[in-house]
Amino acid sequence: MNHVIHKVQPKRVKLSRNNGYCLVGMAGLLILGAVTVPAFAADKSTFVAPSQEDVRLYDIATAPQAKRIEQDIRTLVGFGTRHTLSNTTSDTQGIGAARRWIEAEFNRISKECGGCLEVVTVGDTVQGKRIENPTEVVNVIAIQRGKTDPKRVVMMSGDIDSRVSDVLDATSISPGANDNASGVAGALEAARVLSKYQFNGTIVYAALSGEEQGLYGGNILADYAKAQNWQVQAVLNNDMIGNISGINGVVNNSSVRVFSEGVRFAETADEAKERYFSGGENDSASRNLARKIKSLADQYMTNLEVMLVYRLDRFGRGGHHLPFNQAGLPAVRIMETNENYNRQHQDIRVENGIAYGDVIEGVDFGFTAKLTALNALSLASQAWAPAPPTKVTIAGQVSPSTTLSWASSDDKTVVGYRVYWRSTTVAEWTHSRYVGKVNQFTLDNMVIDNYLYGVASVAANGNVSPVVFPGAAGAFFN
Repeated sequence: MNHVIHKVQPKRVKLSRNNGYCLVGMAGLLILGAVTVPAFAADKSTFVAPSQEDVRLYDIATAPQAKRIEQDIRTLVGFGTRHTLSNTTSDTQGIGAARRWIEAEFNRISKECGGCLEVVTVGDTVQGKRIENPTEVVNVIAIQRGKTDPKRVVMMSGDIDSRVSDVLDATSISPGANDNASGVAGALEAARVLSKYQFNGTIVYAALSGEEQGLYGGNILADYAKAQNWQVQAVLNNDMIGNISGINGVVNNSSVRVFSEGVRFAETADEAKERYFSGGENDSASRNLARKIKSLADQYMTNLEVMLVYRLDRFGRGGHHLPFNQAGLPAVRIMETNENYNRQHQDIRVENGIAYGDVIEGVDFGFTAKLTALNALSLASQAWAPAPPTKVTIAGQVSPSTTLSWASSDDKTVVGYRVYWRSTTVAEWTHSRYVGKVNQFTLDNMVIDNYLYGVASVAANGNVSPVVFPGAAGAFFN
């Protein structure tokens, strides 16, 4: 029997159960010695843990090309303005020309992979505080259908639209080089890279509109996903992934922030009451999605530190992942660590020697390629992994042991499950153990009160789903 414990300092300990040895840390020594194999584990072959490494992801992590991303950003900047209310009929200027070019580019990528992408536009006519007259808001998406689990969707998005100081100014030059041509260019490049592979789950690459006017594009796509009966597992919203020079004077091309909601926006009153007494305020699906992204970067990337920010978004601000969270879907924001506010939502000008405006000189294309790689490997790993477990529950009140249970899956790619635990004050999962293809596991002499627990699905190809925290607080699917 193989015991697998991660991120602990090794100490050799003799286990009399099988006359073997395993490596545990001091925390693991107190814990693992108390963990017993359940009686139904007579077939020891089911407890041979698959590798947690997929070597294909190393290739994906280095595949995005800065030169192609630069070309795409320059093309988007060349449309003059991409304001949601700008020209939609011109072939060279305005948001209409921009979205038609994006659609054509997705179609070109699809042609190169033998039609592997289904390119569609998803729009609606909206009117609101920042859209005074009825206006058509159109998203452009490319769908790479999964082979065995096509309804399960992981998504990368960026925003087409741009703006200057006046949010209603639809005519002034508004390059939007970083905000957010960088995110759209990233989605296009991720499609180029991942279209060379086939996946179990579906990947969606999305260019959204109407973000600056009130997150309209995200709302439209969230409604579309529901109408399509998509089982949305992850939305990676990329908004400003090109700047490395912060307003604070810091220049850094080796860190990225991932923002995630803690308590689910869509939580009901009954679910809130359950969470209040059992925990989970730091373990929403979105937050465990963020942890998954960081763990993949730690494994497959170099020179990139993922900073988990336990907040929906920057203080008092928002982004296009919010509509998906509001719809009850796991979604996070991926963006640069050091922002330059002189280059955001500004008319192009020079005042007191300071240059304002979101121009292309403010974009580091190598950095955008690096964050695109983070997205691509996160999408690929999750699309190759099985779906996260459902109906995860936990029991052990006034008991010396803790039992996790979950629904059995008919997904043939699931070869087993891995249970996780960490101290209640620790940010990331620190311990895990492969438990085989079962739907229940008991950790003997681990008091439920003293740790946080979760479970993930495991595939033979080395990919593991995000961890699911028990109860409605951590569920990925409604």
